[in-house]
Amino acid sequence: MTGGLRPMVVMGVSGSGKSVLGKALGESLGIPFIDADDLHPASNKALMAAGTPLTDADRIPWLGVVGSAIAKGVSEGHASVVACSALKRSYRDLLRSHVPDLLLVYIDGAAEIIARRLETREHEFMPATLLASQLATLEPPQADEAHIRVPAELTVEEAVELIRSTLQLSASPPPR
Repeated sequence: MTGGLRPMVVMGVSGSGKSVLGKALGESLGIPFIDADDLHPASNKALMAAGTPLTDADRIPWLGVVGSAIAKGVSEGHASVVACSALKRSYRDLLRSHVPDLLLVYIDGAAEIIARRLETREHEFMPATLLASQLATLEPPQADEAHIRVPAELTVEEAVELIRSTLQLSASPPPR
């Protein structure tokens, strides 16, 4: 495993900044970044683009693909950072069935902060109208789930530093 790092999922509702933070964190740690949105089947993307929230039946196969992608990195000897909503405990349990050592990075923010972010971004298939359903679905990580809570109010740089310091990593990026 790259520098003893654990595979990580940056989780939270749509608009919380998962992809932006995940990409910056992967770059900072020198490990691959995967956006789980890229792994959605076309049928899921079409449902979301139409403003229809996904059901568990829609999400479970996709989460299996996400878990397999994380496990593939582990089998190749490297951790990765994955941006994935992972809103429910059962979804995270499914991911951990593929990668038991998974570390969650939970972006925690008030609905108002997330709604403001959604107003200023464009997303291929995730309209701002689905925020309420995501917030209703969200089950924050519990004490028995390995996680780092990141306040949504932090800048990307502050969030990366918080994660690095929590992991007890120096501020300088690792050699590539």
